[in-house]
Amino acid sequence: MNPSPYYAVIFTSIRTDGDQGYSEMAKAMDELAKSQPGYLGIESAREELGITVSYWESLESIANWKSNSEHLMAQSKGIKDWYKNYRVRICRVEREYAWEKSE
Repeated sequence: MNPSPYYAVIFTSIRTDGDQGYSEMAKAMDELAKSQPGYLGIESAREELGITVSYWESLESIANWKSNSEHLMAQSKGIKDWYKNYRVRICRVEREYAWEKSE
């Protein structure tokens, strides 16, 4: 990750049953996000509750991503077909640290 501070967008969701093109769109949005100015990375996990955290350099880069026309189309499809509910939280990351077991 980049030096602090940076921003995290936390997207949590409960999915509807079935795929209806969700997997393909998720891959496409992941690739599109990677090409956006200010994008730093993404982490995602899904069981019953899906959690995706994307990382951005600035609030401006987040706003630009949110208003991207292809992303807007995916958001609309998500509301219509893929999600029972979702929540978005935007946080400023002041610091980070990590640990990794050496082999």
